[in-house]
Parts: sequence; structure tokens; C-alpha cells
Amino acid sequence: MPARYRPDQDGTHRAAFEKNKKIIMATQDICGICGKPVDKKAYKFPHPLSACIDHIIPIDKGGHPSAIENLQLAHLCCNREKSDKLFSKANKEAEVTTNTDLPLSFDWATFKS
Repeated sequence: MPARYRPDQDGTHRAAFEKNKKIIMATQDICGICGKPVDKKAYKFPHPLSACIDHIIPIDKGGHPSAIENLQLAHLCCNREKSDKLFSKANKEAEVTTNTDLPLSFDWATFKS
């Protein structure tokens, strides 16, 4: 089975994604999912509290792979918990999953590697 093609990782949008990633890393300090500060210097990948870029509307759900309006700073654990989820309210409009919609299964602030 061939690997899934992601234009933001290996294609036409890669350069634009990297440019916008640098802008977001330089200008944002709050996780767009949980609303807590992201310490970009203290934690590095693969630590759960390390900084990463989240697609607000997932690419698989029709979100643009490199538009800065569709990108936000997030903790790695928050981004993985959100995954590619969207939800519908009673009016059937698709909305982005926020911190109030995600289950808190672990207190990552106490995590020690």
C-alpha cells in the first residue's frame, strides 16, 4: 500500500508551509487547541508539550495545507488528541474541535521524560 500523499509535507505546498510555520513559531505563544502557553525552548520533539503546527481544518476534511489562516501553534499532545476531528453542532455547521471538546486523559504538565 503506498504512503499517503500530504502536499504540506512532500509536495506543492511544502515551501509555503515551511514559510508560514516560521511566521507562526515567531509570532504565536499560546496553544490554539488548549489555550495554554507553549514553551518552545524548554521542550523539543518528541516531548508531549513540544511545539508543533496544527491545521485548524484538517487537510483530510478540506483544509488548505499551507494557508496561514489554517495553521496555528499547538502542543504536540493537543494536536495528536485533536487528530483530524471536526464536530457538528445542532445547526450542522462544521466547527473546529477546541480544548473544551477534548477529553483530558492525562495531566501532561506533570510529565517527565
